[in-house]
Amino acid sequence: MRIITALLGFSFVLPLALAACGDSEPMDADPFDTLQACYDDHHVMENLPVQRAIVVCCLDHPIAGVHPSCKDTQADCVTHVRAELNASVLDADITAACTTYISQK
Repeated sequence: MRIITALLGFSFVLPLALAACGDSEPMDADPFDTLQACYDDHHVMENLPVQRAIVVCCLDHPIAGVHPSCKDTQADCVTHVRAELNASVLDADITAACTTYISQK
């Protein structure tokens, strides 16, 4: 009886364990030609907060064929993102997003 119970429990746990070990690549990895196009898609169309939209674009999407696209240091990320996004995005949001991007990269 214990063996049957153990096998039954294992049959429920195994699929969950296999699902947890699945592919770690992001599901939403559509490429974009520009960071601005990606940002507009995530912030304007999907209503993500400014910082989250920037981080998602930097980490999850190839931008002009580059992935991850927002450079290797926090300072380079800030310079890159500031140059790529329209002036309405606040410097504080860019700085915070780049800090998050570097920590999650």
